Amino acid sequence: MTTQWLKLYMPRSLYARAALILILPVVVMLLVISVAFLQKHLEDVTAQMTRAASREVTLVTDVIEHSETQHQAVAELRPDLAALDMKLRFLGINETPVIGNRRWYDFIAPQVESELRALLPDLVAVALPSGQEARLYLQTDLGVLQLTFDRRRLSPTAPHQLIVTVLFFAIIMTTISFLYMRNQLRPITRLAEAAQAFGRGRVVPYSPGGAIEVRAAGSAFLDMRARIERQMEQRTMMLSGVSHDLRTPLTRLKLGLSLLPEGEAAPLQQDVDEMQLLLDAFLDFSKGAAEVAPESVDPERFLRQIVKDACRAGHKVDLVKVDGAGTAMLRPTAIRRAVENLIGNAVRYGNRAEISLSVSSKSLRIRVEDDGPGIPPEQRTEAVKPFSRLDPARNQNRGSGVGLGLAIVADVARAHGGVLRLGKSEHLGGLCADIIIGR
Repeated sequence: MTTQWLKLYMPRSLYARAALILILPVVVMLLVISVAFLQKHLEDVTAQMTRAASREVTLVTDVIEHSETQHQAVAELRPDLAALDMKLRFLGINETPVIGNRRWYDFIAPQVESELRALLPDLVAVALPSGQEARLYLQTDLGVLQLTFDRRRLSPTAPHQLIVTVLFFAIIMTTISFLYMRNQLRPITRLAEAAQAFGRGRVVPYSPGGAIEVRAAGSAFLDMRARIERQMEQRTMMLSGVSHDLRTPLTRLKLGLSLLPEGEAAPLQQDVDEMQLLLDAFLDFSKGAAEVAPESVDPERFLRQIVKDACRAGHKVDLVKVDGAGTAMLRPTAIRRAVENLIGNAVRYGNRAEISLSVSSKSLRIRVEDDGPGIPPEQRTEAVKPFSRLDPARNQNRGSGVGLGLAIVADVARAHGGVLRLGKSEHLGGLCADIIIGR
């Protein structure tokens, strides 16, 4: 529970999380090595070397204190300067110390200067222009003294090389790891794309690959997809076969009724018509959304044609709102069947239907609203089940149907990777049915 806040800042994709798992230890390792190297090794070595150099400088300044002139001091120090590998000169009256600019990556120079100032009270300035030369300017009784010697006597040579080397190889190894990780994650991405496409009613070519575990998951997905396809095919064949077989005795009943007097045949004809509607509903439900492959459809133009056809049939239907534009991969026949079922329910249990369309970058929403009695919230889950009739919530004067209308719509929505949501219409007060499909 204490780490829930951390999930808000964690990446969501597998690739980003794997990259974080890969980069975070490398960064921590570099920081630990850098800090340990700078504090435990480089700073201690630099302090020892600076103290040794400061003692040599103190030896030179002690000799100068006992000299009366600059020439005398230079003459007396000549043998010592040769042994110490130093160069000495006094600045002129109007001459100032030349400091110059340090190298931007010379991060040990501040420590060198601070150590020298602490050990040499008469130090005026320190010049560290390069990795080969160091100049110290000291105030003496004979004037400002300039001492020049090898910079490598104050600190290790090129102290940044270790960090640069570590960073260089860390970048190379991280790049190689990224390439390898991408190759390992590619089969997982392909599996996710195939599963997502199948959830939206599309079958894309897929073959298992990658590590053993990923191959096992891919094989399990293929088996699951094959079983689902067989189940859908068997359901379609069974319902279609039953419906077609029932058409034969139904046709014989129609022929027999045509021979009876009209007064006697009217009640029986009504029963036959209801049986015909039931068979048509069975066929629509058995067809589902597996008739044709998805194709690119303009939803606005498609809905306008459905509304136009509904109006020609005498229904009060309007396309009242369209938000967004673009195309979507749909099965036109299945979507038309779903929308027409919603329109049929709307005009059966109400007086009018209003349709709205919303298209975004991630989803497509088709909304059908009516002014009928609606469906209570506690019965909406039951309403989308096949052969479910909610008679108490419906208008019995206009017929209750066979209980497959919303089931067909929900089946079509699921076949497109979407969902059917039922609610209350805020505008008309009746039922609000939303078909939401991912793009």
